[in-house]
Amino acid sequence: MAAATSQRAIVYTQSHRWSNNNSRFEKRTGNVNLVSVGDNYTSGRKFGLVCASSLQGSSVMEPIQLPSNGNSGHIPKKSNESSLILIRHGESLWNEKNLFTGCVDVPLTPKGVEEAIEAGKRICNIPIDVIYTSSLIRAQMTAMLAIMQYRRKKVPIIVHNENEQAHMWSQIYSEETKKQSIPVITAWQLNERMYGELQGLNKQETADRFGKEQVHEWRRSYDIPPPNGESLEMCAERAVAYFKDQVVPQLTAGKHVMIAAHGNSLRSIIMHLDKLTSQEVISLELSTLNRHSYALHFQGREVY
Repeated sequence: MAAATSQRAIVYTQSHRWSNNNSRFEKRTGNVNLVSVGDNYTSGRKFGLVCASSLQGSSVMEPIQLPSNGNSGHIPKKSNESSLILIRHGESLWNEKNLFTGCVDVPLTPKGVEEAIEAGKRICNIPIDVIYTSSLIRAQMTAMLAIMQYRRKKVPIIVHNENEQAHMWSQIYSEETKKQSIPVITAWQLNERMYGELQGLNKQETADRFGKEQVHEWRRSYDIPPPNGESLEMCAERAVAYFKDQVVPQLTAGKHVMIAAHGNSLRSIIMHLDKLTSQEVISLELSTLNRHSYALHFQGREVY
């Protein structure tokens, strides 16, 4: 394992060759726990993982370099090689106020804007061909601010497929301009878990009213939803179905994909990729961008 440090910013890279046994690779960084199961991968194929942790208070950020076979740091694009970057949005106005947000469309705070920019600096060297984000503004702001730090200077362009007219009116007719663009696809399926009647309530006041154990059960159980809301299981059903249908074909085609979304929709995708149990996924914590962002690098990995 190689580690590069700059003040309190840390980058870890590891590369592994998997066999068809039941061996597990487990990596902990801060409060992010990533688990990969060996028998979910093709025998003898290589899988590299990059985990970037930007601890709160860090002021200098070192860009991530994905693993490569050479010394140049350049990753040649191959049909069986792709990368997946998962980023949780920066701090929102309701994160700041300690309110349940869920599917309420709340923008970032100035701190959240800074977090998104810093996350972009961390991934500025990683190739990106397409961006997926939720339909909520805090995830879209994060995606746009992060990709503006991209060293290849490509322009992110939101794809409008709401109806035929929107699709036609947003067409680009220059092939050269298309090459210098990154499509940004928005999807409600990647939205945060819907918290039902908790949305807009103060988290501490809600715990005082209903009891800490009840609120903890609503927030951290896998299959128990809050009143008129979604459980993590329900959120995972839509997020993973969309991931399989829309994102996996991009990865298997060798595309480099970034997803900017939310704690629970991203946990759902990680649960699917790493075959986590319902107990393992509820202990997986993804803080806003001042804490963690990470990238998965696929080299011939079978993604289902």
